[in-house]
Amino acid sequence: MIFTTVDFIVFFVFILALVAVIKHRKFQQLLLLGGSYYFFYFSSNYLIVLLIFSTVLDYYLAKIIYTMKDPLKKKLLLTISLAGNLGLLGFFKYTDFAILQFNILGNYFDLGSGIPLMNIALPLGISFYTFQTLSYTIDAYRGVLKPSERFSEFALFVAFFPQLVAGPILRAKQFLPQLREKINNVETKNIRKIIFQNNNVKFGITLMTFGFIKKMFFADNIAPLVDDIFFNPIGAESFTIILGALAFAVQVYGDFSGYTDIAIGAAFILGFKIPANFNKPYFATSPTAFWNKWHISLSLWIRDYLYLPLIFKNRNSTLRVFLSLMVAFILIGFWHGDGWTFLIFGILQGIFVGVHTILRKKIPFLRDHIFFKTKFGKVISILTTQYMIFFSFLAFRISDLEHLSYSMYKYLILDFQITETIFIIQSHKISIGLMILFAILHFISFRKGNIVERFSNLNYKYWILFLAFSILAILLFYDGNPTDFVYFKF
Repeated sequence: MIFTTVDFIVFFVFILALVAVIKHRKFQQLLLLGGSYYFFYFSSNYLIVLLIFSTVLDYYLAKIIYTMKDPLKKKLLLTISLAGNLGLLGFFKYTDFAILQFNILGNYFDLGSGIPLMNIALPLGISFYTFQTLSYTIDAYRGVLKPSERFSEFALFVAFFPQLVAGPILRAKQFLPQLREKINNVETKNIRKIIFQNNNVKFGITLMTFGFIKKMFFADNIAPLVDDIFFNPIGAESFTIILGALAFAVQVYGDFSGYTDIAIGAAFILGFKIPANFNKPYFATSPTAFWNKWHISLSLWIRDYLYLPLIFKNRNSTLRVFLSLMVAFILIGFWHGDGWTFLIFGILQGIFVGVHTILRKKIPFLRDHIFFKTKFGKVISILTTQYMIFFSFLAFRISDLEHLSYSMYKYLILDFQITETIFIIQSHKISIGLMILFAILHFISFRKGNIVERFSNLNYKYWILFLAFSILAILLFYDGNPTDFVYFKF
């Protein structure tokens, strides 16, 4: 069930209506849990078993780990949780990739017939809910989180449908306290009252609208340009490759942040706050700053559960810091997919962040120089950062290694030819126009702060006009075929 379909809208309104008329908090939670399981089953059928398995496994293991006194037994139970969750993730996501690499090696050394691929279907959202349940068990192991006493409460934390499929990756300490709050003393029998008197709901609708615009107006209509360039980039000009990288950067941001906006907005309407996952990443002034603004929930998860433990004993070692960053970003790369190009993506990001971190530490002159505090210096920092980031995005978008190596070469070594590039621009005028419009609006958002909040605080007459205009813009550019979100395949 895709957010951008009528099916989801009907489903969400139905759930909202039921939540609105049910005052008892526990019944609301059971309704949301049932709705979340239906949402997942509608999208993945029998693969819901994996979601339930992870939920049951970590619920009971976390309870035992938290009260366990024997440190060796605690480690053993934590290992079981890690093996169970990561084992499932590894089997469903990387088995065919491993078989393929084994067969390639077998052919190279002439070892005989290869192993047939299993063609395993990737369960929807498994990368997200696996990390979510693991953080719960690890926090219980560290003693920083008291496990939930109610299974339904923990199950809802894992399966909460707005963010189940593509995040953000929730932490139990962020979500569980909200489940334990008593229902607000507000008249809940009248849906109209909720929508027009509760500013949170108004904010949620506004945020969802921005999400639909990002996905359906920008990302989906820029996608044809990206596909045209990278279907077979061999022979393409440098500026064509750069144009494709810029277009993909807009597409993937609009697609993923659009999903996040819809998820957070839907949660707001239902009375839950989900942390932001993006914070204007394309205005980051360094690779480190970029990852503090892009897919924030994943970055923080990797930092707290992998990077910091790796450097805990020796934070002053430059080599250890660099190697730990490389391990962290290689994991981020493979988390996104099972191809070698995702490994390249992770390695590049690790090098960018690692070198930047070391330079800031070892050469304070560069960090503190007044040039980087000026407007011109900040512009140069932004442009340099994004040029590197968009270069690494090529590995994120292009799955063929030959196509990737050619594209990277052309991106870095310019040929200064524009004949093909002009033809591409003329053939995709709408996509180019939308890219320019996105850049303008993104800059305005950067300068003016929280645009969503500004629109949600509009007078109702102007707010409804904004909604109507947004719907009209989407419908004018919508081809009637809903497309999956990019991160659904992760």
